[in-house]
Amino acid sequence: MKTLVACLSSEPGYESAASAGRGPAKIAAFPNAAGVSMSEPTPGPVEDREIPRYAPIALLPLLALLLLGFFWGYNWVVMKAVLVDVSAAWFAALRTVLPALLLIAILPLAGKRLRPPPLFYALPIGLFQTAGFVGFMMWALQFGGGAGETAVIVFMMPLWLTLMAHFALNERITRVQLLAIGLALPGLVLLISPWEAGLMPAAVLLAFASGFGWALGAIWQKRYYHRYQPDLLSLTAWQMLYGGLLLLAIALWAEPFAVDPTPNFLWALFYNVVLAGAIGWLLWVYSLHHLPTWIAGFGALLVPGIGVLSAWLVLGETPGPVKLLGIGLILSALLIITLYQRRAFRRAR
Repeated sequence: MKTLVACLSSEPGYESAASAGRGPAKIAAFPNAAGVSMSEPTPGPVEDREIPRYAPIALLPLLALLLLGFFWGYNWVVMKAVLVDVSAAWFAALRTVLPALLLIAILPLAGKRLRPPPLFYALPIGLFQTAGFVGFMMWALQFGGGAGETAVIVFMMPLWLTLMAHFALNERITRVQLLAIGLALPGLVLLISPWEAGLMPAAVLLAFASGFGWALGAIWQKRYYHRYQPDLLSLTAWQMLYGGLLLLAIALWAEPFAVDPTPNFLWALFYNVVLAGAIGWLLWVYSLHHLPTWIAGFGALLVPGIGVLSAWLVLGETPGPVKLLGIGLILSALLIITLYQRRAFRRAR
C-alpha cells in the first residue's frame, strides 16, 4: 500500500489539468464503491497529459485495474454471505464509514490536504452515491436478491446515466447509445424473468434503486465538477464518510447493534474495509491516472461478470439459459457503451 500511495503523490502529471494551465480536468466514466461505470472527476487523468495518441498501455496500471475488477466483483459473494451474521443496515454502515476513515488517514501520506471538499458538492454525492447505492444494494441482497443477478442489475447504471444526462445535462443521446439501451432492456426482462414463481420483486426494485442512486450522484458530480474541481481521492474519502454516517444513523434508528463475530463476518469486514475499500479505491485512482478512461471503462465490465461467475462457483447460483441470455445482452450493451467512449476519446484527440 505504501508503494501505491507513493505513486499517487509523486507521479508526474498528477496535478489537476486546471492548475497546469490546460483548462478543466475531464470527467472519466467508471464505477463507485462496489465497484463501478460512473462519471468521475479526474484530476490529471492520462488523456489530460501530452502523450502520443497511440501510446502503449502500461502493464502495471492494467494489472491494477484487473485486480480491482476482481476485488469489487468477488465482493458481491462476500456481501451476500455475511448477511447471516449481521443485518444489511449495519454492514452497509460499517463497510462505508470504516474505509472512509482509512482513506482520510491516508490522504496526508499521498500528499493531500485533509480539508474536505465543499459541502454543497460532496454531501449530495455521499447521499446518492454512497448511502443510496450501498444501502439499497445491501437491502436487495438481504431481501433475497442473488449476488450475481443483483450485480448485473446495479451495474446497468451507465445506461440510466445516459438517459438522465440527456435531460439533466442536455447531452444528446446518440444512435449507438440507443442501440445499447435497446439491447439492455430485453436483457433485463430476461434476467428478471417475471413469469417465474421465484421472483423477488422487492430485491429487484432495491437493486434498481441502488443503480439510480449511483447515477444521480454521478449527475450531480458531473454537473458541478468544473465549479470546484476537487481532488478525486479526497472527494472519494469525504463523500463516503458523509454517506456512511447517514447509513449509520439509519442502522441506529432501525435496530440495535447485533453482530455474530464469526470468522465469516471478520473476513467480510476485512475484505470490505481494506481490500475492496481502501486498497480498491487506491487501485482505482492509480489506474485512472495512468490509463485512458475508455480502458478504465472495461474494468466496469469485469465487476458484474466476476460477480456472476463467483456467485455460480461459490454460492451455487446457477442461472438458467434464459437468464444467461439476459446477462449476455446487458453485458453486451455495457461493452457497446465502453467502445463508444473509446471512439469519442480518439476523436477528441
